[in-house]
Amino acid sequence: MDISCTEKELFVFNKIAAAAHTLGVPAYIVGGFVRDKLLGRATKDADIVCIGDGIGLAHAVAERFNPVPKVSFFKTYGTAHIRVGDWDIEFVGARKESYRTESRNPDVVPGTLADDQNRRDFTINAMAVSLQKESYGKLIDPFNGRLHLVSKTIITPLEPEQTFSDDPLRMMRAIRFASQLQFTINDDTFAAIKAMAPRIKIITQERITEELNKIVASAKPSIGFDLLYQSGLLKIIFPKMVDLAGAEYVDGYGHKDNFYHTLQVLDNVAQKSDDLWLRWAAILHDIAKPATKRFEEGHGWTFHGHEVVGGRMVPKIFAQLRLPQNEKMRFVKKLVELHLRPISLTKENITDSAIRRLLFDAGEDFDALMQLCEADITSKNKQKVKRYLDNFKMVRERCIEVEEKDQVRNWQPPIDGQEIMTMFNLTPSRPVGVLKDSLKDAILDGLVANTYEAAKEFLIKKAEEIGVKPC
Repeated sequence: MDISCTEKELFVFNKIAAAAHTLGVPAYIVGGFVRDKLLGRATKDADIVCIGDGIGLAHAVAERFNPVPKVSFFKTYGTAHIRVGDWDIEFVGARKESYRTESRNPDVVPGTLADDQNRRDFTINAMAVSLQKESYGKLIDPFNGRLHLVSKTIITPLEPEQTFSDDPLRMMRAIRFASQLQFTINDDTFAAIKAMAPRIKIITQERITEELNKIVASAKPSIGFDLLYQSGLLKIIFPKMVDLAGAEYVDGYGHKDNFYHTLQVLDNVAQKSDDLWLRWAAILHDIAKPATKRFEEGHGWTFHGHEVVGGRMVPKIFAQLRLPQNEKMRFVKKLVELHLRPISLTKENITDSAIRRLLFDAGEDFDALMQLCEADITSKNKQKVKRYLDNFKMVRERCIEVEEKDQVRNWQPPIDGQEIMTMFNLTPSRPVGVLKDSLKDAILDGLVANTYEAAKEFLIKKAEEIGVKPC
């Protein structure tokens, strides 16, 4: 073969080739598998294009395995899928596509291998490897995709305007591949993305966010976000992030460009963690700075309360981007709200009470919060960076000491809201919240012992203060 395959992969491809030969259907490996093999990247899926019935070929291939894998197929699209071990294989008949301006859903007719390669998004994804007996293993590369892999270039097989007009999601895919592979987008291709950017509006938010998350998950996501910004796509799909861009100067006072600061924080997190949602916390940690920016005479620019306002913005942003409205969103919201707290604890003579409050509020996400805070140091002054990191190390050490002593990271007060309602014959109401919060604060501040008896005694006194009588 012109590409390097494992024994297991060759075993599977030989079965596909044999089934295709028996059916008299030419078959080829295409797309991402070929690209990734030439790049030396691991891959667990392969796309097979045949000149004929892809669903029929999938069934014929499945019959050659024992046990026979299930064939999932979609007649409307002429595609089929089987899973062999941990390997996904998709089959489709070669096709020719034509598009209408208002839709990215093509009109499809059967086609040749050349037709199928012409419709591919980029030259690096348009390469094929023959599974035919007379040319088995031969690379078919009509657009010099292999050379573009070497030069690390993203370029369309046909005119880029046509490629992006046909399927505007390809503009985001170009940027995603540039981010994942750390490739450069060809000048003409990128110019076409800038010109065609408004056409992204016909793509569903779910598809856009799927590509956006792949950019976020890439090794150096700043590459993708910078390209989204420069192309004009980010202004359309995520305008709140674009609002961070730029620095303003008044009377000699300026502030940093919070867009590029955010990208640096994101890259810093990406160097340490694969957690998609910690990366989203990095993206959104300063999202409210434009809304809270103020200029104070003689002092300069301030962003007071941006962590609180930013936390409130997170659910709406997640809803707009069709990101999950569950514990993932709540995790990001919590980190945005808390990301300044550890900085306030780097000062001398910080009380155990302040440490307990941070541990309680951060809970099991304390370590993620500290990773975000450390990533937020983007100064080019090495001494300043070292000082901040040393301070955060001190905070970690203090937190370990207090946690070992008080065990408050996942702590809950000894009397909960339900028991408070029973004690004072209350229904869910504001007094219940006042009593519950007062007890929590008193214990965290060290004013009340963390025992049931002390908690009950405190609640009786506090209830009397606010005019609530016990049963």
